[in-house]
Amino acid sequence: MPALESTDGSRPAPEPLTKLPFEPVTRSHILHCSYDFWHPKYRTSALKSRIIPLSPAFLSYLREDGIVLPSETPTFPPPSTYNNNSTSDGWDSDPTPDPSLAFSSIHQQIFSTIDELGGLVAPKLNWSAPKDATWISMKKNSMECATPNDIYLLLKSSDFITHDLEHAFDDCAEDGTMKQEDIPYVLVLRKWFKVNPSCEFRCFVKDRRIIGICQRDLNHFDFLFPMRERLRDTILAYFDKTLKDTFPDSSFVFDVYLPEPYDKVRLVDINPWAPRTDPLLFSWLELLTMPLPKPLLGIPDSSANPSLPPSSSDEDTSHEDEDVEELVWKPEMRLVRKDDPEAYSFASPQYSAHKLPRDVVDASLGGESSMREFAENWKGMMEGGVEMQRPGEDSDSGDEGEEEVVRGVQECRLETD
Repeated sequence: MPALESTDGSRPAPEPLTKLPFEPVTRSHILHCSYDFWHPKYRTSALKSRIIPLSPAFLSYLREDGIVLPSETPTFPPPSTYNNNSTSDGWDSDPTPDPSLAFSSIHQQIFSTIDELGGLVAPKLNWSAPKDATWISMKKNSMECATPNDIYLLLKSSDFITHDLEHAFDDCAEDGTMKQEDIPYVLVLRKWFKVNPSCEFRCFVKDRRIIGICQRDLNHFDFLFPMRERLRDTILAYFDKTLKDTFPDSSFVFDVYLPEPYDKVRLVDINPWAPRTDPLLFSWLELLTMPLPKPLLGIPDSSANPSLPPSSSDEDTSHEDEDVEELVWKPEMRLVRKDDPEAYSFASPQYSAHKLPRDVVDASLGGESSMREFAENWKGMMEGGVEMQRPGEDSDSGDEGEEEVVRGVQECRLETD
């Protein structure tokens, strides 16, 4: 009798992944995550905010190179204080026109909205907030804005905002929704309040089920660990009641804020289920390949499954359920442990790649004369006219301007290193 062929090697080995196994990200999914799309539906649980539609003139202002603020700004000294006796040498000596004249109605609406929301707001566009530009803010490392010019300064200095304006549909599958240039852009102004970063969480939803929850702030907070179950149950209850069956896409990511006493959820943002969204304490490969239990029969998740047929046995089964303990699957809630690398400041500061040396910022805020002086010193250093001071060496030069430039370049090199 001939030997049976072994079937162990007939099944080919799975090929290694060369890219993340995402389903195609559609433009409609990106638009569903736009603030002006979802906020009206979930207004009662969202943070207090106002939405201002933006005109083409305002969008052109955001896209323009350089930062020119309206004349009422307290950031720059008035033109009368400039050194009018200096030669132009390529610098524009004509007064810069007020850019807000091109969008005066929006400018006034921003004024009114700031006053309506108590005098302080935090800005964002459809998807992104200018968190990477807080280094240039008058309020250090904060998005707190008290004037329209505070808002313009953040928006025009942010790479995140540029991504919203120029790359919103990058890597998206064509679905005939709309083109990049047809996106209805909006400015979102949220009422400013002091946020406790330990109370912000990111939730990952796959096929209308939360599969993971983690901190948004990558610092260790010891008091969160005894509250882990309570926080997770509060978030799950909110999701089941508010988002699960109402958001148009089955997979997405949402951010929440749980203020003390941690029994209410405030919806902060909804983000695309796409590589552009930061998975924080998870990885996208982990989330995309995570094994999940199949829905049990008889619970809301299993509405597509048939119900159990009635028992035809003559045996008494009335007490069987009393001996069976139902196991309910819950998603993992990841917190930063004390010994995690994320809990220490060994890494670069957040958004450090988007920062500039302090000297550059100070020069930009000092008006035309300061920028001219900084540019001349920088040019001299690049041509070898100014030597860079080594650590531990005393400066032989009494020129304070050169010392400022040297410190700026050293800081810049440290950032890039």
